[in-house]
Amino acid sequence: MNTAILCCLIALGVGIAEVDAKVFTRCGLTQELLNLGFSRSLVGNWVCLIESESGRDTSKEIVKANGGKALGLFQINSKDWCKYGSPGGKCNMKCEALTDDNIRDDSVCAQKIQAELGFRGWDGWKRSCYRRTYTTTIVSACIPAN
Repeated sequence: MNTAILCCLIALGVGIAEVDAKVFTRCGLTQELLNLGFSRSLVGNWVCLIESESGRDTSKEIVKANGGKALGLFQINSKDWCKYGSPGGKCNMKCEALTDDNIRDDSVCAQKIQAELGFRGWDGWKRSCYRRTYTTTIVSACIPAN
């Protein structure tokens, strides 16, 4: 097979694999979270958490020391919250669903985690967002006051 054709096929394959990933802009993410019903008073904390954990990338996966993975936009731990291959875990969802560009189900799971553990359930939030006034300016920079 010709090298040029092989390169094109590889590039096409990589493009197909990336179709269902999305990297949000800060304001796009803020608006999406508000559209999904996140509280306006907490959305700055959520955006800060997401920026710290995944860089706003829905496809992000990190292998953890415990053998699990942190998955998707919210970096949800596969050990506790989901199951590979079929719905399971505390969120009763497939882990694979956490790395696509549909964040509705991810959001439901993240809010469940936050209700159980608070934002302190995420190391990135503790490290980058806790007690930072930055979280209050995120919404005002992206969404006009009502």
